[in-house]
Amino acid sequence: MAYETIILEKSDGIATLTLNRPGKLNSLDHTILQEMVKAIDDVREDDEAKVLVITGAGRAFCSGADLTSEIYGTDPKQPGINRPFKLEPFVSFGTVMKRLRNFHKPVIAAINGVVAGGGLGMACLCDIRIASEQSKFSAIFVRRALVGDCGTTYTLPRLVGVQKALELMWTGDMIDAREAERIGLVSRVVPHDQLMAAVREMATKIARGPSVAIELMKKMVHEGLEANNFSASLAYEGWAQEMCLLTDDTKEAMDAFLEKREPKFSGK
Repeated sequence: MAYETIILEKSDGIATLTLNRPGKLNSLDHTILQEMVKAIDDVREDDEAKVLVITGAGRAFCSGADLTSEIYGTDPKQPGINRPFKLEPFVSFGTVMKRLRNFHKPVIAAINGVVAGGGLGMACLCDIRIASEQSKFSAIFVRRALVGDCGTTYTLPRLVGVQKALELMWTGDMIDAREAERIGLVSRVVPHDQLMAAVREMATKIARGPSVAIELMKKMVHEGLEANNFSASLAYEGWAQEMCLLTDDTKEAMDAFLEKREPKFSGK
């Protein structure tokens, strides 16, 4: 289907969702939120798409909420706290973020530039983050007298630790790509002109893997973090391993090992 604010492309088992509001630094308004939900659902239902890549057009990945959007009831004649506040945009944000959080396939963020506010929350919900050396990150909420949203208060402490997460959220400071890598916010930093090639290389490697096992591992990691219970994690691992042993890909992997060749996975 045709989209107004995003681009969705698919090839070789990889779906690439590009936020396409470069003039607005890919900020989030009602239209882009709704289109993201449709695109994520499309990829979820497409058995040929094994990996989802999210990136941004222009010089930003995503600058967070579009505070000039009509969904905020913004009226320059009603400054400050007198402006009407609506819950709807946050429901929309929650819908998108829940879609990402519960998405069963691997998600890679190709961070091409500025990441701020809700854009940071979105990036944190991706499974792997690869950043351009030109990218910059800010949990800018406090500078707008707001709290973190889009799941940031949940995901950021789990990625960088409570102390660093609070520092970033309490100050709203901007950090560069190397600092983001140092604190564990991104897994890798690459030259700007090599970003999409590096992301595609990783996405291709994952897409060619045994998708049942890969998706189960993602689920198990999240279940383990939620449960915070080692015994429960062991039990879930046992169940998931039995599921893997029933797949064609496991048989192919065992055969390939015995035959001393690379396995050719079918995703079944």
